[in-house]
Amino acid sequence: MILKKGEPVRTRGRHVIIRATAVVCLALPLAAFAVERPAPIPVQMPYEMPPAVQHSPAETVPQNTKPLTPEELQRAEALLPLLEGKQEFWAMGEFVHLGEPVVPVLVKALTMPGPRIRYNAIETLSMLKAPAAVPVLITTAKDPNEMPRVREHALRVSIRLDPSKTPEAIQAMSKDPNSSIRKAAAFESRYVRDKAVVPILIDMIADDERFVGLSAVQSLWILTRHETEFHDWDSSTKQDRTEWTREWTDWWNIEKDSFQLPEPKRRSTAQPG
Repeated sequence: MILKKGEPVRTRGRHVIIRATAVVCLALPLAAFAVERPAPIPVQMPYEMPPAVQHSPAETVPQNTKPLTPEELQRAEALLPLLEGKQEFWAMGEFVHLGEPVVPVLVKALTMPGPRIRYNAIETLSMLKAPAAVPVLITTAKDPNEMPRVREHALRVSIRLDPSKTPEAIQAMSKDPNSSIRKAAAFESRYVRDKAVVPILIDMIADDERFVGLSAVQSLWILTRHETEFHDWDSSTKQDRTEWTREWTDWWNIEKDSFQLPEPKRRSTAQPG
């Protein structure tokens, strides 16, 4: 049936006027049409191993061993300022590629103004494994006007390159006014297999700073394996450590002529059964 505008319609005894301009929408809740679905059931998918990656052997460029050409020398000089900044790692790599002949150029960096340049120069000398640089590194380690961080790194690298030449630096640093320098000397001494460092470390046990004395006695234990009386080193005072130093001194006076440093302990590689 088609209804015209204003035409009455009888529905259950009532007249309803349907106007063309009015639209009546009966919105039923969407939930009324929702159909309950069963919960999804997880399914184990078959696992396939990814294909093996074929690694090609890394290609390394060998270090240069020939004397630097004038062009290479000029290039190395130009690299020195780049040891500080965004390109510092690239510059270090370039120095390593130039090889041990570049050591005299790198040594110049140890007197340049930037402390990071000096630190990175020492690190580069370490990567070059150049024992020829040790005398200059020892001079840097002993320099009281140098930054402690640079001095400590210079000593550390010197010991790695040629420990036999470092007792002199350890002796000087053990008397330094800066306690962090004295601690570095006490700690790094454990890597110097030389009897000359033993009396230096014994003297350092009674240092004003307890952490310096603790580093010294720990290095002595590692180097000599000498077992002393039990003492509470962690809470010791300077007076305590001064008294305990006598025990080490008495032992060393008896043993120093015939004493030989024991071989360093090696980590066990045996697998548990």
